[in-house]
Amino acid sequence: MSTEVSGMIECRPGARLWGPDDEDSVWQAAIDLFLLNNGNAYDALACLFGIRNSFGFRPLAEGRGFPADASEALRTEYANYGGPPDVHGATWITWSELAAADWSETDSSGTRSRGGAAGNETNWGPVWSVMRTLGGLHGADQVRLVVWFH
Repeated sequence: MSTEVSGMIECRPGARLWGPDDEDSVWQAAIDLFLLNNGNAYDALACLFGIRNSFGFRPLAEGRGFPADASEALRTEYANYGGPPDVHGATWITWSELAAADWSETDSSGTRSRGGAAGNETNWGPVWSVMRTLGGLHGADQVRLVVWFH
């Protein structure tokens, strides 16, 4: 049985304008992962999210769950997949965390790097490009990728 990843990039443009604690600083849906064609290579899912981690990567964002403050569009998309009964977990990661990650870190065998599995030159490159751009506009902590597995 294969594992697929779905999700969305969100940002909080109001946080830049009014601060992250302002009532109008809510998460907004930016783009669905489907539009960025990121693929579901298991080494990438392992090093990023700890899914199918037979590689022995130290995941960047494992098992954080679905964010309680998710945008309405993200909630709707998640519900379309059946939500918790039909997905195998959810997690999220901010652009600031991704930007600070050690992309040269390897799996437990020392042969596969995080960058080789999910770096800019992989199918995840377009996702990072969008997040980088939004992070430059709204702040790296105000951009996040939310994913779930099915």
